[in-house]
Amino acid sequence: MERPEKPIRWWPLFIVITLALLGTIATWISDAGHRQDKILLTSVIVIVTIVLSLLWLLFFSELRWHVKLIALAVMGLGVFLGTNLYQFKGFNGDLMPVFERRWQEKQTTFRMVSGNIPNPQMSIMDYSQFLGPNRNGVVTNIKLNLDWETHPPELVWRQPVGAGWSGFAIAGNSAITQEQEGDWEKVVCYDLYTGKIKWSHRDQARYNTSPAGLGPRATPTISMNRVYTVGSTGILNCLDFETGEQLWSTNIFEEHKAKMPPWGVSISPLVLGELVIVSAGGAVAYHRETGEIVWTGYRVQSGYSSPFLTTLAGAAQIVIFNQGLVTAHDPSSGELLWKQPWPIVECVAQPVPLPNDKLLVSTGYGVGAKLFQISRNPTDEFNVSLIWETISFKAKFTNIIHHNGYLYGLDDGIFACVNPADGTRQWKRGRYGHGQTLLISDVLLVLTESGEIVLVEPDPENHIEHARFEALKGRTWNTPAIVGSYLLVRNDQEAACYQLPVISTNADFNIK
Repeated sequence: MERPEKPIRWWPLFIVITLALLGTIATWISDAGHRQDKILLTSVIVIVTIVLSLLWLLFFSELRWHVKLIALAVMGLGVFLGTNLYQFKGFNGDLMPVFERRWQEKQTTFRMVSGNIPNPQMSIMDYSQFLGPNRNGVVTNIKLNLDWETHPPELVWRQPVGAGWSGFAIAGNSAITQEQEGDWEKVVCYDLYTGKIKWSHRDQARYNTSPAGLGPRATPTISMNRVYTVGSTGILNCLDFETGEQLWSTNIFEEHKAKMPPWGVSISPLVLGELVIVSAGGAVAYHRETGEIVWTGYRVQSGYSSPFLTTLAGAAQIVIFNQGLVTAHDPSSGELLWKQPWPIVECVAQPVPLPNDKLLVSTGYGVGAKLFQISRNPTDEFNVSLIWETISFKAKFTNIIHHNGYLYGLDDGIFACVNPADGTRQWKRGRYGHGQTLLISDVLLVLTESGEIVLVEPDPENHIEHARFEALKGRTWNTPAIVGSYLLVRNDQEAACYQLPVISTNADFNIK
């Protein structure tokens, strides 16, 4: 006599799935923690749910063993197909794993026909350093045509490039960036109009981790006839602008016996007169021609932000966002003018100077933004006081733009407008991911984390998108660069140049 078949015991699986759903809902409706914490906790919930479901299948389901084996075989086949069809490519800015098809279409090289290439002797405005002429993400001498339906951007060239998160620095018809090729970091100079390589320099260095990715991440700085670069392991190069010949080089972290940031060096050098200023365990200035150390500032763990020059409380000063500390230094001597503690998180976004001697500082990971007042006391010492702070503006590794009395930028991947008077948020819309933002005269150009270009109206009342198009494919963290009507974008796989429709520019297009 056959044993009666036992009914399937579904209730343990229902309990597991119900608890998983409730835990996920509670995670995302809670105000505790930040977005990355919630994603990690959700990932843990998913993994635990899968493990418990397998235990249910094997030991508590009351299914016959041949059914269990078939189910395991189907799951095993799914894992096999998944690992063979897709490959792990790291994490996005929210720490979500990124997978790509193994046999997807590779980036191809496209070049505009030679008859349409501009005269290479024409001169245009330079974009010679990180975040543009004033290192603030603002370009004022171009007015874009916002009607991309009638006048769409035109692809000039596109081609594969080596891995890395460096942006382009542009002077004349030379566009310079950094890339990884095997065990070598490369500084590569491309022709702006054709994408063809003019010269390259390489150093034996390699940085790679799953969260941060592979390759150099600092944007070069062009100054007169020199190019200054910092690699992902701290190699500071001075190269000839025309040929790429190395004129001097040093490893700034080894030289100063300083600890390198754990996610790679992303400090773009600041050239000020005869000085090249970086952060290697604190601010350091080198002589631009000889590479000799001119001064060393206050010692502190370096962060990921880049030094910039501003004027606060009537004094010119170099501000650097270090790990756990914002410092300001006298440009000529490196003397510490003031310092302001900051929570120990990855400090990437550039601080933003505001009118009336104010400085906005922001980071992700649940910290948000704070506005500081910089002043001097009767003995001429600097004071730093907090005006307001908010959790509603968390710049992770994007940058914030100040325009017409309001602040615009990505708050944990969603575009937002904040009133700097009191830190209140005007609006928050547009999930662009952890991309990059420029202000082109009177319109915001957002390069999203997925590689789209979006034009956003800097309107404190509403979030208004004017146009968008897909410029690149894949995870895009690199800062864009624009000169005249030419927009250069890249990520860790490809680079492209687009000619944007413009109404007017102040460029000098007279043939020399």
